[in-house]
Amino acid sequence: MRYIAYMRWTVETHDAADAEIEALPPGLQARLIRLMEAVENVGLEQLREPHVKHLEGKLWELRAKAAEGIARGIYVTVTGRRVIVLHVFVKKSQKTPPGALAIARERMNEVKP
Repeated sequence: MRYIAYMRWTVETHDAADAEIEALPPGLQARLIRLMEAVENVGLEQLREPHVKHLEGKLWELRAKAAEGIARGIYVTVTGRRVIVLHVFVKKSQKTPPGALAIARERMNEVKP
């Protein structure tokens, strides 16, 4: 019998996203961290809406919801089954704010997916 080695996903954060995660209310912070752990434990391909959603191009979002509200972590996947969380924010409106997408695009250029 042959076994195929399973290559796990890893989740990293942009330096600026670390501070954004720390600034989240405790419940949202915990929920977002649990989603990042789920990516590593079960694999990104196992997660679907409402937990992840495609935004545009290479940008996707992790979607956290808790008593304090809704938070989003915009991420990109890069070579080697790596997820890099580029920008985290508390969502206040229906659509993802254009400014949040602009920040994520700028940070994506820094990590060169």
